[in-house]
Amino acid sequence: MDHAISRLLAHERIRAARHHIERTDEVTLARQAVLSAIPAPTGAEGRRAAHVAELFREIGLSDVAVDHAGNVHGWFGKNGERSVVGPVVLAAHLDTVFGAEVNVAVERRGQRLEGPGISDNARGLAALVAVAEAMVAARVPATRPILFTATVGEEGSGDLRGVKYLLNGNRETGNGKPVAFIALDGAGLDRVIHRALGSKRYHVTFRGPGGHSWAAFGVANPANAVGRAAALLADLPPPTQQTPRTTCAVVRLGGGTGLNSIPQEAWFDLDLRSEDPRALAQLDVTVRAALDRAADDENRRRTAGSPPLRVEIQLLGDRPSGMTARVHPLVQAAVAANRALGRDAELASASTDANVPIALGIPAIALGAGGKAGDAHLATEWYENVEGALGIIRALLVTAAMAEVV
Repeated sequence: MDHAISRLLAHERIRAARHHIERTDEVTLARQAVLSAIPAPTGAEGRRAAHVAELFREIGLSDVAVDHAGNVHGWFGKNGERSVVGPVVLAAHLDTVFGAEVNVAVERRGQRLEGPGISDNARGLAALVAVAEAMVAARVPATRPILFTATVGEEGSGDLRGVKYLLNGNRETGNGKPVAFIALDGAGLDRVIHRALGSKRYHVTFRGPGGHSWAAFGVANPANAVGRAAALLADLPPPTQQTPRTTCAVVRLGGGTGLNSIPQEAWFDLDLRSEDPRALAQLDVTVRAALDRAADDENRRRTAGSPPLRVEIQLLGDRPSGMTARVHPLVQAAVAANRALGRDAELASASTDANVPIALGIPAIALGAGGKAGDAHLATEWYENVEGALGIIRALLVTAAMAEVV
């Protein structure tokens, strides 16, 4: 793969595309700031999606459209090929973790841009547009068509909704199954994410009769059941004793109505994670058993004749896990591109849009889009455009390698 990347670096059209990326670096940074300043909470990405669609049209992608899920699509390559040849998908997510009440204004201080979502994922979106514009401007001769897409619902409660819609029977990718999927997510140049960190998120509610904290004392108490369940889950083996690494965390809890009332319901939210689908499935079984045990233990202590409490489990999110083998040409292309650009590659794990194609058997990775960033998912998030263009050039090289540029 090193030879293939070296050949691409010497290719006249790829060299032209690289030059385009380098000389429009400030344009990309300006687009990044504009995109970041358009609010895009998960589930309300419409305004940002419309702006990306406008950019796709301006730079010359074909068949630009917004699908029923809210994803934005634009094509590079011959239209006729889409019916018989599997495309390469280059993607970046539209949404941010910030609600509509958060001020997403961007401030620029020299090389640094500051604002909620400026890196995750305004940087990925700006790089997506930059790669597409460079390939169009340089007329890169790709054998396979390339689908550029900006997805909705990648963060938190979005549960990868956009990419699930895109790849699970949706015709936007054409008749051919994608041969590769590359997600541009945030900043950075070193990491090549080829392992999909899967998760299950649950909202667990214990319900009981409730009553006065003195007069009804002895009835099954949902708050006690939450405490019992949390203690059982806290006693699970720590990640350092498990291979593959698998985690279970209580992340939120609540319930009750007053200081002198036994609650009729109490609840908590759980986040289960693993890189391995089988380990995640086994953890799921273990957690459910712990929840049942907590309910049983509390019910056994209740006053005779009083109603039992019950437990309800609601699935909030289900992100699949798996990996693209490190020896796969897609992973090797990313590693070789890093090497050619003078950077080491760190093979890594994360939860990104790449989770879904990996679970579907489609080779997929996620890459940072260059530069440096900090305070991700905080209102103080920042981005510095240090070697920013190199991240976009890496994305260009990997995309071109998978699209079989001739």
